[in-house]
Amino acid sequence: MAVTTTVTTLTAEGALKALNAAHAKSLALGVPVDISVCDAAGNEVAFLRPDGAPLLSMGIARDKAYTVVAFNGLPTSKWFDLIKDEPALLNGIVHRERLVIFGGGVPILVDGVLVGAVGCSGGSAEEDVIVAQAGADAVG
Repeated sequence: MAVTTTVTTLTAEGALKALNAAHAKSLALGVPVDISVCDAAGNEVAFLRPDGAPLLSMGIARDKAYTVVAFNGLPTSKWFDLIKDEPALLNGIVHRERLVIFGGGVPILVDGVLVGAVGCSGGSAEEDVIVAQAGADAVG
């Protein structure tokens, strides 16, 4: 029986690659968003608050990335549909610290393995997803 494991996770170089790709996409869209990239354990590895991005969105971007890895790669945009028909869950789980249930957090997968996540906040939920996905796609 194994008592240890080896975890594949995002490196600083990988995080910067995701961050730069996400930032380039936000510039192309003309939407300044805060961008957080975390590793497989939910630790932030890279962050950018570009000119014009909302201050409040800094924490939301970080929480979106964390939410994804905390639930084994589930994008934040999938949460609401999963819980909307369960009132007790919907009203209870949203009070969990750092949980975000709207779009903008996406997993970074390399060869099908969750290695980290990108969280973006500052645009619409749809824009945040587009920007975050550009970052994840640059790595995975």
